[in-house]
Amino acid sequence: MIAALRRWSRQVDRAGSRGLERAYPPLLFVWHRSAKAARRAWAWVWPRLRPLLAFFFHALAAGERLVRRSLALLVRVATAASRVATPNRAAAFVLIAAGALLVASQFIDYRAVEIGQPGYAGLPGVAKAPTVEVRTAGAAHAYLLVPVGLAAMLLGVLAMRREARRLGLLVVALGVVSVAVILLVDLPAGLDEGSQTSRFAGASAVLDDGFYAELAAAGAMVLAGLLYYARPCRIRINLSGRAASARRRRPRRRASSRAKVARSA
Repeated sequence: MIAALRRWSRQVDRAGSRGLERAYPPLLFVWHRSAKAARRAWAWVWPRLRPLLAFFFHALAAGERLVRRSLALLVRVATAASRVATPNRAAAFVLIAAGALLVASQFIDYRAVEIGQPGYAGLPGVAKAPTVEVRTAGAAHAYLLVPVGLAAMLLGVLAMRREARRLGLLVVALGVVSVAVILLVDLPAGLDEGSQTSRFAGASAVLDDGFYAELAAAGAMVLAGLLYYARPCRIRINLSGRAASARRRRPRRRASSRAKVARSA
């Protein structure tokens, strides 16, 4: 049994060896032909592909240079803008804008009484309930916030020309007074239907854009005043601190001899 298996394995081995010997020349021929065809194809493709690759990398380099120049220009513009638009000037500009908005909001309708509002609930947005008793924001408090807004604008102009933290506190005080007037005077008066409930059915008072505009302007005044008051502080460096920083930046001297190198090690 063992001798039969040995004979069978030898026959299989011999058959496999003869098959490999017969298949080697065709495989070698195919390999040489394919390599030769690949070299010919590469020799034809490379002269045509090389200009395209060169154009691509030149365009990529030009794009990189353009991006670098654009970033450098943006850095210069941001640096120049930071010298002009300082935090104090930005806060002062917000003060002026808030004061102007407060003055303008006094001449905008801030409340009205809608008649028959429940009947217009399911209709499209074009159909609106008729309104009566439309009043501007300044009419509720005798235009008291107009001089307040003008004062805030004047303080904003002064804050832009000079640095004084007290101006921020004054603007905060004006903003707090404006918020108090709006919430204590305009809000109850704006939500009061008055005698319209007895004259019309379904009358309801609503607040209009003027109320929210003056409330936003007063809040912006408070916020801008706080920002101007809490501007970035300037840290003073004494002489000892400057000397210590200079010593840290000073480069170390190299040892001039082997003995100094050994001592430093």
